[in-house]
Amino acid sequence: MWYNTILTKKLGIEYPILQGPFGGNLSSVELVSTVSNNGGLGGFGAYTNTPQEIYDIHQQITAATSKPYNLNLWVSDHDIPQSNANAGNAGTVSDEQYEKTKQIFQSHFDEAGIPLPPKPAPFHSRFENQLQVILDIRPKVFSFMFGTLSDSIMDQLRKRGIATVGAATTLDEALALEATGVDAIIASGFEAGGHRPSFLASAESSTTGTFVLTQLIKDKTKTPVIAAGGIATGHGIAAALALGADAAQIGTAFLATDESNALPIHKQMLFSDAAKYTTLSRAFTGRLGRGLTSRIAKEQLGKEHHFLPFPLQTTFMSSLRKAAIEQEKWDMILFWGGQIAPILKHRKAKELMQSLIEETSTYFNDLKKQS
Repeated sequence: MWYNTILTKKLGIEYPILQGPFGGNLSSVELVSTVSNNGGLGGFGAYTNTPQEIYDIHQQITAATSKPYNLNLWVSDHDIPQSNANAGNAGTVSDEQYEKTKQIFQSHFDEAGIPLPPKPAPFHSRFENQLQVILDIRPKVFSFMFGTLSDSIMDQLRKRGIATVGAATTLDEALALEATGVDAIIASGFEAGGHRPSFLASAESSTTGTFVLTQLIKDKTKTPVIAAGGIATGHGIAAALALGADAAQIGTAFLATDESNALPIHKQMLFSDAAKYTTLSRAFTGRLGRGLTSRIAKEQLGKEHHFLPFPLQTTFMSSLRKAAIEQEKWDMILFWGGQIAPILKHRKAKELMQSLIEETSTYFNDLKKQS
């Protein structure tokens, strides 16, 4: 059967369908448990959570499902130049750089009627402390983005029986991940919503489509491949499997369901005509990410050298985002979403899972009848 792949066995799931692990408080225990309880692999993005919060989230998820699920972290959680970081691995930017950022965003804050924020406080990397919690709680699956893990960390994860999944946006990144011994590689196509998890070259130069990237990785590596980006239906899953993927990861379609922690207006926008238009922008976080086209993203195109590095740009823009939501200025917000959004149909995660399984099964059954 189509759903009996090397990854369903390795990850302990019934169907090779993974729910994208949304960061930034967009994941929810309810969504993760719903997907896992219905045979897929639910995913929780925890890169913004403290170690204690990650522990609590794990307890809540395991209370809601006895099935495997995926916890996701970011290996590189900031882009602040090391010259600006002290021995404590904290960093900020110069007053001069901050003043340049203020100048190009001044008009947007004026439009919202709010003052420009003070220079963001120094950022301290959280990854090492977060990783220790992963080792302690031992989720069935640990996925990571924006880099590779050291041999010693990979060895510790293996000894604890934790399956590892790394994200690649290019073939070179996939080869780097395979060299570390990951259990699976996510082929993250540029169609996908959210941040581009590039780590060997700039995200702007790492924009291979999902199905091309899937084939490249499948042909040049021996590691199981998970296709991600531009997939929201059973036909998309079938296409990914036909091209050699061992599973498909679906993000935007699950983000739009009632069970996700996205704002109601965010979900509404994903089902609106606005979903026809998406763009890649650094204006809102400092890292390149795809969302529904925003006026600010368009107006700030080409000014990226004046943005603050991630995540300081996120901190800088947070008060503007809050004001825009309160004032219902939707065109000033980048609502995360992928290029596939216009065909979304399901608002309930369970119904979406059932539809994905039924559509994929029907496709392969019909194919079998024709042969």
